[in-house]
Amino acid sequence: MNLGSLSLDLLLPARCAGCGAAGAACCTACLLELARPHPAPRAAVDVPVHALARYDGTARRLVLAYKERGRRDLADPLGRALATAVLHLPEARAAPDGTWWLVPAPSRRAASRRRGGAHLQRLARRCAVHLARAGHAAAVAPALALSSRARDAVGLDRDQRAANLAGRLRLDLRGHPPSGSPVVLLDDVITTGATIAACTRTLAGAGWEVSAALVLTAAG
Repeated sequence: MNLGSLSLDLLLPARCAGCGAAGAACCTACLLELARPHPAPRAAVDVPVHALARYDGTARRLVLAYKERGRRDLADPLGRALATAVLHLPEARAAPDGTWWLVPAPSRRAASRRRGGAHLQRLARRCAVHLARAGHAAAVAPALALSSRARDAVGLDRDQRAANLAGRLRLDLRGHPPSGSPVVLLDDVITTGATIAACTRTLAGAGWEVSAALVLTAAG
């Protein structure tokens, strides 16, 4: 048999990044861990923030596998979980024309290169796809960019994270939504809330209201 004719899925069967079970990037049981959005800690944040799960156990393994370990196949199931949650957030709103505008939090360019691309933009695109499949118009607006002068925020406290972002977060007008549109901000983990707060202020300063923020997981 010519191995070159076999599909990659046959050569390397997908395994759940949450529990290791064969058959899918994220099995049904593990995906259910991200099916119960709840209000997240909102320290220094003036916008409603909801998280799909706490940053521990299965949810933490899924986020780390997607974000740091090259499991791009998780973008689709994680995007589907976000799409389901968006429609049930009490504060989140679509634009007057019915379009859900999704703004992913930005990453440093060095981090994006290491991860094979902007991982939150990829996640937002899959979220938009699943919203569209459910009959809801959706679009991704990569309206925020982070300066290369910003350093890795791991290990920084709230004040340090805020200082790290000060003057280093800007609008990317190539990806902005229509003027005045309400948007939903997407991120992977909320720790102190500094990133969500900075993104919200930057968007608000340009006339866009963040109706809600939705994150995969909340630390603490």
